[in-house]
Amino acid sequence: MSFFVGLIFGLAVGLALIVGFVKSENARSKLRSELATTIAAFARMTVDDSRKILPAEFYPSWVVFSQRQKLSSRLLLLFHLWSLYMLSFDYLAASGLIKASVEPVLEQYRPVILSSLKFSKFTLGTVAPQFTGVSIIEDGGSGITMELEMNWDGNPSIILGIKTRFGVSLPVQVKDIGFTGVFRLIFKPLVPEFPCFGAICYSLRQKKKMDFTLKVVGGDISAIPGLDDAIQETIRNAVEDSITWPVRKVVPILPGDYRDLELKPVGILEVKLVQAKNLTNKDLIGKSDPFAKLYIRPLPDKTKTSKIISNDLNPIWNEHFEFVVEDASTQHLVVKVYDDEGLQTSELLGCAQVKLSELEPGKVKDVWLKLVKDLEVQRDNKNRGQVHLELLYCPFGVENGLVNPFSSDFSMTSLEKVLKSGENGTGIIGNGNENEVTQKRREVIVRGVLSVTVISAEDLPMVDLMGKADPFITLTMKKSEMRNKTRVVNNCLNPVWNQTFDFVVEDGLHDMLIIEVWDHDTFGKDYMGRCILTLTRVILEGEYKECFQLDEAKSGRLNLHLKWTPQHIYRDS
Repeated sequence: MSFFVGLIFGLAVGLALIVGFVKSENARSKLRSELATTIAAFARMTVDDSRKILPAEFYPSWVVFSQRQKLSSRLLLLFHLWSLYMLSFDYLAASGLIKASVEPVLEQYRPVILSSLKFSKFTLGTVAPQFTGVSIIEDGGSGITMELEMNWDGNPSIILGIKTRFGVSLPVQVKDIGFTGVFRLIFKPLVPEFPCFGAICYSLRQKKKMDFTLKVVGGDISAIPGLDDAIQETIRNAVEDSITWPVRKVVPILPGDYRDLELKPVGILEVKLVQAKNLTNKDLIGKSDPFAKLYIRPLPDKTKTSKIISNDLNPIWNEHFEFVVEDASTQHLVVKVYDDEGLQTSELLGCAQVKLSELEPGKVKDVWLKLVKDLEVQRDNKNRGQVHLELLYCPFGVENGLVNPFSSDFSMTSLEKVLKSGENGTGIIGNGNENEVTQKRREVIVRGVLSVTVISAEDLPMVDLMGKADPFITLTMKKSEMRNKTRVVNNCLNPVWNQTFDFVVEDGLHDMLIIEVWDHDTFGKDYMGRCILTLTRVILEGEYKECFQLDEAKSGRLNLHLKWTPQHIYRDS
């Protein structure tokens, strides 16, 4: 009897399970159908339809749309609505993301007067940022980039736990935060399954303003001299290094390999700081003592500083620097010229920047940049001088005849490459491995003969009382101090020389040619102007003919022909 009861009970349970499974599958199938219908309805939506579904009065208070918002397709509209939905729920999660990103960098840039610098409390508070503009950029079908203009005057609770070298522990509160910037979200790659993308990259594309104050809980931070400035600089560097573009954080949404989305070097920018002219004099006695700082990312370990040229408003530096490029399409090279004040803070004389996107890979660009007071100020009519740079961008992995003359294998013969490979047991460092390039590359010495033909000059300034001049030219190699000069052409402002001079150059990549124009007088000579030329271009191109503007003169141009004959190239030990 019990056997039949058990059998009937088992059949009933089994039948119930089958019915439940069928109902569950039917429900899931119905849900998938409804989801497909909803997505199809989204695909057929127009902008007017979206405004009916979500009128402006129902937008969250922290969302303000400006004219920058441009939706180029229905798919972008779907992304837009989805992103606003996610932002409204993920504001609290941002606290953890920012803390995890910034805290390790705080320790990296920790001032030497501190033994420890960490967050003891980090929450973003209850006041959400206000998005004042949204723009969406399609990336050729492979991704979508959303940029949000953001203003935030929040009420966060941020406390830094710091320890000084003297064993004193201080809780420092970060207060009165005011921030304005552009936040970037990249949805990439696009995939056919929901939510239509594999990962999100987030970054701070532009930091327009970041203000805050520091206060020791229960005390005064000014009691420790220099502590306030040191911590403020550390915080700004940490934000710059951890989440500011081109740095980006990748958050996987669907399983996959997204290493190609992470930040990585894409090339090397070779910069030669040649000279500056007509700098502002900040000293009451004598002249300014200028030096320059150059960077692509404004971080202490990525900023290059030139030597100081004392008492000179037209300094010649002739210094070479190398920078790792991580996004040539958006990054800038910034140069700032300062007046050295000894133990006091150096005073800014002017600054300038050049977009890396304006550089043609593998081709030397010679530029004069006008110095301004502030890179954010659009109009600055005051003459603060100019700075002269020579730029060469060499991307990694591009072969199409691009040559980096500062690379260790530049123009080496096959035999030389084999010999160098045998010396150190490794292959020659190529353009494809940026770590080896930056860590193992030594000074490259380029020897050769520079032939300079001084063809003519045009529109030279009048020097003599009779309205003419008796010009001649001196040519000097800066490092070797080899010197030549042309003949004197009497009573002429458009002289023709057609004279050729040869210079044996021991270090072509780090030498320069200084060409000066003089007026010959019976009892001496008068200076008329000059041109300063680096040799990088002639080394790369072999020879070229160019008309050069005369510096430090009201007018005048020089027509020159330069030719390079290489001897041999080797690496300095």
